[in-house]
Amino acid sequence: MTTSAPSPRLNALATAVPGHDIHQAFIDWATPRLADERVRAVFSRMTARSGIDHRWSVLPPTAGGGSPVATGGFYDVPELPPTSTRMRAYADQAPELAMQAIASLGDAFDVARITHIVVASCTGFVAPGIDQILARRLGLSPTVERVLIGFMGCYAGVTALRTARHIVRSEPQSVVLVVSVELSTLHLQLEDAPEPLLAMLQFSDGAAAAIVSADPVGFALGEGASLALEDSADLIRWEIGDTGFAMQLSGEVPGRLREALAAPAVRNQLFGAGDPPPLLAVHAGGRSVLDAVEAALGVPAAALSDSRAVLARFGNMSSATILFVLADMMAREAKGDGLAIAFGPGLAAEAIRFTAA
Repeated sequence: MTTSAPSPRLNALATAVPGHDIHQAFIDWATPRLADERVRAVFSRMTARSGIDHRWSVLPPTAGGGSPVATGGFYDVPELPPTSTRMRAYADQAPELAMQAIASLGDAFDVARITHIVVASCTGFVAPGIDQILARRLGLSPTVERVLIGFMGCYAGVTALRTARHIVRSEPQSVVLVVSVELSTLHLQLEDAPEPLLAMLQFSDGAAAAIVSADPVGFALGEGASLALEDSADLIRWEIGDTGFAMQLSGEVPGRLREALAAPAVRNQLFGAGDPPPLLAVHAGGRSVLDAVEAALGVPAAALSDSRAVLARFGNMSSATILFVLADMMAREAKGDGLAIAFGPGLAAEAIRFTAA
């Protein structure tokens, strides 16, 4: 007699952002850096059409209430702070923000039940890692198994969920704490061209925490899918430099995504022989990315409303973003079959199917 594998479920999901909104301050800092008046006008139009209203940073206001780029702020040093200073800020602030997200899980988090912790983060490095720091602060058993998913980029949130699903399928009694924490605002660069400034305009800080187990509560997690586009290595890159991590984001990304997602072979990989499911949790990587996905899949604008709402309220929080989208779906008690998909360096995509009953 054979027994069926357990059905891993996303039991609970909570999020946290810092309290410092830096979106307008960044625009005010970036605009004068563009010397050409016509370029500044284009930049202004694009920021207005970005679909972003707020972005949040762990970097505190100045004593006078100014932003990190104001006099006396974190970035008010010649040639910007070195990577070492930024990594010290990451080591201090990333665990704090992650702990806020975990605390928001409420009764869904039971320290005595946790058997595994899976942490995704690509905006900083520290050793012992965030996984050990969190395990110690939470009082987890020293025998809890730990996985740290680092530097994968925006799709690492999906990879973390898939990793938790694999754990529960192989060890049905497991209870996995999944955490994503990203501090993108630690990586401001001195740029005077519109493309890199618009890339930096997208990013924000945020954390999400989830519980995945075989308990029959929440979203059932299904199979995953991976896609790496050929000849795309230079479309999205993170390069570690002397002043933080420099993002290289090509304007070709939306077009390449639209082309890839419209291909029959890719659609079959993601959806089988049918149409896209009613629930689409798409990484809010930017308005143009969401527009490209919407057009490629031929879905109505309302299909990506959760993703657009997250983009407006929080910006792009790298790997945490897809978890924020799923959290919105859980909060509104969405029902039906779904697909969560995120995009990142490569250009590559990672996806996982789910069912909200």
